[in-house]
Amino acid sequence: MLPMARAMRLELRLGFWCEAIAHFPQGHQTFWLGSQPAATPRLAMRWLHQRAAHIADQLDDPAAAIARHWLTDQAEHERALALLAHGELYAHTIHEDNLRYLLSARPANRTALPKQAP
Repeated sequence: MLPMARAMRLELRLGFWCEAIAHFPQGHQTFWLGSQPAATPRLAMRWLHQRAAHIADQLDDPAAAIARHWLTDQAEHERALALLAHGELYAHTIHEDNLRYLLSARPANRTALPKQAP
């Protein structure tokens, strides 16, 4: 039983896949904004934070303030890290009028990632 548990832990450590999309619910349109592999939960969250900051820079003030609050929410950041470390998906949605930005990170099971520069 131990070898199976060990294999599962190693599988989850292969990396994480991060994505950002924009979605118009009324028009049923979705636009891919970018994706990035990450070797660790912290690197995945760093990428999500960078994308959220870029998105916030383009939003109207009320929506931008909410997006920027997420960037400084330490409790939510720790919750996201815990989910990722346990092999779960983490997703955050930024709302602006009829547009939704979805930021997500998930374990990239069975996907070996190339080495990343520090």
